[in-house]
Amino acid sequence: MRVLIIGATGTIGSAVKRELETSHEIITAGRNNTNIFVDLSNPESITSMFESAGKIDAVVCTAGNSYFGPFQDLTPEKNEITILSKLKGQINLVLLGINHVNNGGSFTLTTGILMDDPIVGGTSSAMANGAIQGFVKSSAIELPRGVRINNVSPTVLKESIEKYGPYFPGFNPVPASRVALAYRKSVEGNQTGQTYTVY
Repeated sequence: MRVLIIGATGTIGSAVKRELETSHEIITAGRNNTNIFVDLSNPESITSMFESAGKIDAVVCTAGNSYFGPFQDLTPEKNEITILSKLKGQINLVLLGINHVNNGGSFTLTTGILMDDPIVGGTSSAMANGAIQGFVKSSAIELPRGVRINNVSPTVLKESIEKYGPYFPGFNPVPASRVALAYRKSVEGNQTGQTYTVY
């Protein structure tokens, strides 16, 4: 399969690329050091990415910026960071990419544990995660041509615990390699409308 990975240079994206590249042709997209540049917050950039990639069998998104900070500091402008990138960016991948995905292909989006297990400062991210999960579940019954859609919801990563550990007290971190298996399940399996939790 031809698999387009958005965010392929990040911690999760790199692990997904390693997991899939031995069996599939990988096209990478992102802001830096990838085959194709894309800015998720810009629909025109997303359209250009798909035109450059050509026909593909699977789209995997491990990218998307979110605002983290105390609720009392959350403003509409700060929340818009999350809305434009993590939320609308991923949804627009599906809306603008559906005609570039082959029959029986798939989309795999990324949510996260905060929609199920909140932390202080994570309201904006939790909002986007929950909305994406709802979009995935609902759109799965309407996508044409046998195209599937799922989302992967990881917890904090072992590779990131030194940086983010103080924000996740008592959480059990998982290695990125384990998270990558959920993306493989989505790409190579037959399920649709699912949330694959890696907690």
